Amino acid sequence: MNKFIKNAQKILTGNRKRGYTLPTNNKLYPAQWNWDSAFIALGYSYFNLNFALKEIKTLLDGQWKDGMVPHILFHNTDTNYYPNHTAWNCGNKIRSSGITQPPVLASILKQIIDKNKISQKQKKEIKKFIIKIKKSHEWFIKNRDPKKTGLVSILHPWESGYDNSSLWDEPMNKVKIEKNIQYKRADNKVINPEHRPLNIDYDRYVTIKNDLRKKKYDPKKIFKTSLFNVVDIGFNSIFLKSNKDLIILLKKFNLDSSTIINYVKITEKNILKYFDKKKQTFFCFDLRNKKKIFIPSITNYLILYADIKNNKINNILIKNLKKHNLKEKYFFSSIKPNHKSFEEKRYWRGPVWINCNWFIHKGLMNKDEKYSNKIKEHTIRLVEKKGFHEYYSCKNGKPMGANNFSWSAALYLDLKLTN
Repeated sequence: MNKFIKNAQKILTGNRKRGYTLPTNNKLYPAQWNWDSAFIALGYSYFNLNFALKEIKTLLDGQWKDGMVPHILFHNTDTNYYPNHTAWNCGNKIRSSGITQPPVLASILKQIIDKNKISQKQKKEIKKFIIKIKKSHEWFIKNRDPKKTGLVSILHPWESGYDNSSLWDEPMNKVKIEKNIQYKRADNKVINPEHRPLNIDYDRYVTIKNDLRKKKYDPKKIFKTSLFNVVDIGFNSIFLKSNKDLIILLKKFNLDSSTIINYVKITEKNILKYFDKKKQTFFCFDLRNKKKIFIPSITNYLILYADIKNNKINNILIKNLKKHNLKEKYFFSSIKPNHKSFEEKRYWRGPVWINCNWFIHKGLMNKDEKYSNKIKEHTIRLVEKKGFHEYYSCKNGKPMGANNFSWSAALYLDLKLTN
């Protein structure tokens, strides 16, 4: 076992609490995050399957009665973090946020099952997980796509997972900031403010959050009246892949998959409508303001991960992907560097993220194996050279954000240990 694998394992176990794992060992993220936990579980599965299953169990224990899995679970009181459970005021037994995050868990669970020997006891537990995951996917279908278009909406930029991406600039600029808004940020006290979202971004985040809270997170009400309602191609790509993997899991455990099968058929047909033939790219759509969003975000390429059966479009995407970072030493930058909204150091507006590279590597395995392997090896070298950080400069690989970052450690293990 090399020192990097040992260090990755050490970071995960070092960030672990009672049944869940923090994203980092500093005060930046003092709770359990939804898609972080999914990635973390995958990392654990390479050296401690029980930890992996416990991570998933703790996450799903926070599922709301209607099926939503929140984007944050607050297992401990932390008044230094904003917004904490008091600010969300969801009133649930397990304190949580009132929004969700990209539903990657079904795909992660399938990968864990495929590569591990599972005992009968573990199979019983996993079956319970699958039932809960199905309920969460049905929640998305019912509440975030009421017209059954095959694509779901996000109602807060935080739900995308790439919080302050310039994808959201136009719809966010339409949000009228709440009068006399009050809150106290802690993130820019822990991390260099140059790396974090701006105060005006937070003003709008909190305005949207407060609006959702006033409406008591009622799914029907907030979908119709939310200050932010966007069909994000990256989020829907993850959801499509997760639905496909969920169907496999449901069949494997003799559970009904008809609802998910029918939805996947609709998605695969209608998601292609979000490809602009003239611009040769996928776009997001602002439902509230009825406007297409054309921003060269790396997340637009997550459609490759969704594995759509259209070779022509896939080949166009791969060709364009190879041009995303022509002059930069490290790829993939979250926003294409020649775009006016690119910022080298600021969160999701420029830096390289390990999970985006991971998604694209996975998506290319059956489309361009050579390039997929190049992405894999490049990402491994970046981590081994610069350390397990939250994100990195595309220009020089400088580490930024949190250090000892859990999903970077977890996904490194998957990249390093998977043939």
